This record gives sequence, structure tokens and C-alpha cells, in this order.
Amino acid sequence: MIQAGHLASSASVTPSLTEGPYYKSGSPEQANLYQDGMAGTKLIVTGYVYDTSCQPVANAWLDFWQADANGNYDNSGYTLRGHQYTDANGRFQLTTVIPGLYPGRTEHIHVKVQAPDGQVITSQLFFPGVTQNDSDGIYNASLPLAITKTSGDLEAQYNFVVPAS
Repeated sequence: MIQAGHLASSASVTPSLTEGPYYKSGSPEQANLYQDGMAGTKLIVTGYVYDTSCQPVANAWLDFWQADANGNYDNSGYTLRGHQYTDANGRFQLTTVIPGLYPGRTEHIHVKVQAPDGQVITSQLFFPGVTQNDSDGIYNASLPLAITKTSGDLEAQYNFVVPAS
């Protein structure tokens, strides 16, 4: 994974993982999925989208969806679902909650990411140190969020790599 501020000459595309049964197209454009009074631990995820030449991708589309803190997906509305676009420097920020567990899965956040006019990559982000990671058949150890605790909320970081257009 490319770290912010780290210059490399090339990088591998973010691994694709299953979309799962709960994807809904047409999510609202919003970077803040957290709602006041929502159960669970608030999480702020930041990162960048780069191409395989390690150049930031402006206006890349990211679509996030996930279970709530109790492991339930909103299949009738768009709670904990939303899309956004990277800024001119390829940066994004997502405000959400740590998803709960549901049978057979570990904690994860689904994402689709696409450079303008590029190929869509569907993947999932995982939480390090979760016991269920070892028993989840979809878990990919190359897709962990880098988690840090601040005075209040949890913060996480992940940088995506998409095919060069």
C-alpha cells in the first residue's frame, strides 16, 4: 500500500473482493454516513486514490456501504451508504461507525472505487486484530485499515490504487 507522502514508481491495483448481497446502486452523494445518536463507535477514514504510476487521481468515485454496529444492513434505505469523489489531490474522507459482526463475516466496509472513465474496483476494507478475521473466507490480509485512536473518535487510513486510465 502506498503511504501518504511516500513516492514510488509503481504500485499494484487494490485487490478486488466480492460485492456481497447488500450493494444498492444510487447511493446519495455524502461523505458523512454517521447520524447523531447512531449506535457504535464513530470512525473517520481518510486516504488517497492513486493510479498504478503512484499519481493521485482527482475526481475518483468511491461508493461505500456497510452494516451498522449491530451487524445489520439497511436494505430499504441508504443508512450507512454513500458515495463521494476525491479532491484535486486524490484525497477522500469518510465518517462512519465501526460495523458490527454478522454470521460468517468479520468487521468490514465495502467499497467501489473508480478513476474517471476507469475500471470499477469492488473491494472491502478490514479491521486489524479482529478475531473473526481468521475464520472469514473473504478476509484479505492486504486490505487492513491503519487504525489510530485520537482523543475522541477512531481514525483510520487507507490508500486505494486503481488502473491508470
